[in-house]
This record gives sequence, structure tokens and C-alpha cells, in this order.
Amino acid sequence: MSSKLLSSPLVSAQWLADNINNSEVVVLDASWFLPGSERDPVQEWHEKRIPGARFFDFDKKIAAPDTELPHMLPSAELFSREVSELGIKEQDTVVVYDSQGMFSAPRVWWMFRTMGHHDVAVLDGGFPAWQKAGLELEIGDPEHPVMTEYKASFCPNWVIDADELNARLGDVDTVVLDARSAERFYGTAPEPRPGVRSGHMPNAKSLPFSQLLSEGYFLDTEQLSKRFDALSEPEQNLIFSCGSGVTACILALAAELTGRKKLTVYDGSWAEWGRKHKYPVV
Repeated sequence: MSSKLLSSPLVSAQWLADNINNSEVVVLDASWFLPGSERDPVQEWHEKRIPGARFFDFDKKIAAPDTELPHMLPSAELFSREVSELGIKEQDTVVVYDSQGMFSAPRVWWMFRTMGHHDVAVLDGGFPAWQKAGLELEIGDPEHPVMTEYKASFCPNWVIDADELNARLGDVDTVVLDARSAERFYGTAPEPRPGVRSGHMPNAKSLPFSQLLSEGYFLDTEQLSKRFDALSEPEQNLIFSCGSGVTACILALAAELTGRKKLTVYDGSWAEWGRKHKYPVV
């Protein structure tokens, strides 16, 4: 189904300003900070946000329970329940942003795509871009949305688990792209999580997410295409990994912007692979 409003999974601050009063546009703040950060994303959202923005907590709330791994993709049932609580309808156009420009919002874009929601985009440049444009802010306690009955339709092609990925590492039609820094990929910098080995998967290629961005905005499509063309053929299956499944989604969104179609995120990412000794590390 083609989008009513979206021509791209990436929108500008001006596009959002022009469409924000449409009753079928829902804005989500998906800010998240690395463990150890002094910042509290929920508190910051409470204090100021894009008008009408609802907070999407993929770290604590809209995540699989009962797992030692951080913010794993929830079941379609849990996702449906929480998205209903946020007052989102299946026909809504969802626009996601984060307070760092381009960091955690693509994770939520990917979650919606994995749950069958096509009308979802990320705000290029995030909350800083909105503020830089001098657009209106909402401050103080946010309004509670009216509950809906959202029903997710899980799309398994968007996500892969460790065992399936391990079986596909030698597949010539598949390329694994790792969004972590080159130092972590090559094992010259330690992993931030305790008990996690350094290095990378056999046959994986390094594509640090920072190489796709400039000051919180995506590079233009031509530059993004060059980054992917250097590492893969357009028809190959791309599997994206990172530290814990967040910045891998920046790669997935960038690949979608270049027109690539066979895109999958390894949800457990290095937090899982590096910890479990049954998976090979180079």
C-alpha cells in the first residue's frame, strides 16, 4: 500500500511543520541514551517536545520482557497493546524523531516496518533540526492520547536471530554490515558491555553508522549509494548488526533510502553474539 503522505522514509522539519496538524499524522519522540548517560529521555520529553509528540519507550516498555538482552523486539501482541495505548491507528502516518539528531529514531522506524506499518518516517536531523528551524515547541505535561485498537502484522523478513544468521554467514548472496566503530569491529577497542568479546563475525564488513551522517542528517542519496556499493551489490541480502540493535537501524534506513530492498536487522546484535561463545568471532 503506498503512503498517502510520505514519498520517502525520511522527512524534513519543514515537511513535518506543514503536516503536523493533519489528524492522521502522529509524532513520536524515540530518544534514548547509552547506558551511563546522565540524561533522562522521558524527563526531557516532559519538559519540551515537538507539539503533540508522544514518547515511544523501546528500551523499557515496548520491548520483549524476560530476556537478558537490551530492548529486544517485542511480540506483535505486546507491540499492538502499547501502540494502542499511544493512540496510534493502523492508517496513521507515524513520524519518529530523537533528541540527538539521528541516533535512536531509526530503531522505531524499523520496529513499525517489522510490525507491518508502512506509513512511517524519521525526521532528518531530529529534534535539533526542529529547534534550529525556529519551529513551535510544546512544554509542560503532555496530554494523554485517546486509546485505539491497533493490530500489528508481523513481517519476519525484517528481523533475524543469531542461529539463522550464523547459518547464513557463508552465503554469497548475503552481506553482514556492522554499524559499530571500526575500532570495536577490529577488536582494538574494548566492548562497553562486560563479558562481551571483542571483534566481529566471520565475513562481516565494517560500516560505522557515523559514515552515513553529517551533523545529525543523512548524507544525500548518491553519497549513501556509494557507501553501500563499495561493500555490496544492490541485489544482495543485507543484514545489519551493531552493539545492541539500535544503530544497525540507521544502516537499514540508509539502505532503504538508496532503493535497496532485502534488508534485515540482527536484533540481538553484538550484545548477544559477543557474549555467547557458540558463535564465531574474528
